[in-house]
Amino acid sequence: MASPITGSFQLMKSLNRSVVLNTIRIHGAISRSEIAKKTKLTPPTVTNIVNELIDAELVLESRSGKSNGGRKPIILTINSNSRYIVGVDVGVNKVRLAVTNLNGEVSKRKVEPMPVSKALNEEEFLLFLKKILHSFLEEVSEGRDKLIGIGIAMHGIVDHEKGIAIHGPTLKLEKVPVKDVIEEEFNLPVRVENDAKALALGEKWFGAGKETDHFVCLNVGEGIGGGIVLNNRLFHGNNSLAGEVGHTIIDLNGPTCSCGNKGCFQTLASGQALKERASKKIEEGVETELTKIGNREIEGQVIYEAALKGDVVAKEILRETGEYLGLGILNVIHFLNPSMIIVGGGVSKAGSFLMGPITETIETRALSFEAQKTRIVLSDLGEEGSLIGACTLVLSELFTHEHGNT
Repeated sequence: MASPITGSFQLMKSLNRSVVLNTIRIHGAISRSEIAKKTKLTPPTVTNIVNELIDAELVLESRSGKSNGGRKPIILTINSNSRYIVGVDVGVNKVRLAVTNLNGEVSKRKVEPMPVSKALNEEEFLLFLKKILHSFLEEVSEGRDKLIGIGIAMHGIVDHEKGIAIHGPTLKLEKVPVKDVIEEEFNLPVRVENDAKALALGEKWFGAGKETDHFVCLNVGEGIGGGIVLNNRLFHGNNSLAGEVGHTIIDLNGPTCSCGNKGCFQTLASGQALKERASKKIEEGVETELTKIGNREIEGQVIYEAALKGDVVAKEILRETGEYLGLGILNVIHFLNPSMIIVGGGVSKAGSFLMGPITETIETRALSFEAQKTRIVLSDLGEEGSLIGACTLVLSELFTHEHGNT
């Protein structure tokens, strides 16, 4: 027998209800008659569905609309705070958790460090994930009966249909059945996706990609992942490998990557690459503010702060990283020719130092004038993009009936 929570999820995601809900979401405020016109559903069908959604407190009747004569139509809006979603972003060093409403607005956040031993086996990882989710849910003030699902963004290759973390090279995870285990533990619908693809979905719904049909989103953090949106849908490829741009090789003699290859894009342009460049400069005895950080670990934020203070070495490190990012982005442009590239993840916080060299690299190396002018923008969702994207995994299924639709 389905739980009340699962039943609520099923109520929302049946095909015609999803169509009506999504029409209201997209337009923000709309009448029943306009819904019928836009969806091609009959007015009685729309009325019946809307009444069910109002009874379920998912839709609100608000101000009267404009009339061309006769009775003014009643305007419908999504009752955004009637339900909530928990999102989880599993990173290399930490796990972020958040609660959002149906509009993707975050009401609570939490960060949990990964256990000191990152080489977790499957059982240890799942126990850790269950533990932090239980702890987080205990702190959530919204009623448990309003929680409609959990979205999980995972590092590495993910089978989004089965919810299996197939391969996480940095965390050394293989074929972890995340969806099944977490659904059984919490009796809730769970959706699992690669973190960069989740970021792309979040940007499509709530960020820089809202008005764009085709774009690529780069998640630049400890590594680099990519999410591809084609014709307003996430593209997964033949076996979920699409978007792994961080493991495209741009230097055969470059640093060794966590995947075992040498010279992967992410070994030269990620947050880890930033740290390694800074450490090398310090070891060489170069004069820089970075030698004065004391007990603070060399990380992207420290380098960015030094650059803001005018430190020449920090700015040079960021410039070089921007050039490598530009090369990787150039490969994406030449291969997919998207109308826009969105750069997100932690490293994107240093965008003011990165965007110049990224743009310069593309403008001097791209094959055509049009390619040179490809829009390169920073994520609207910032460092929390994958986390908001994790929540959007659940929202996308509720509102569009099929996971991966946008």
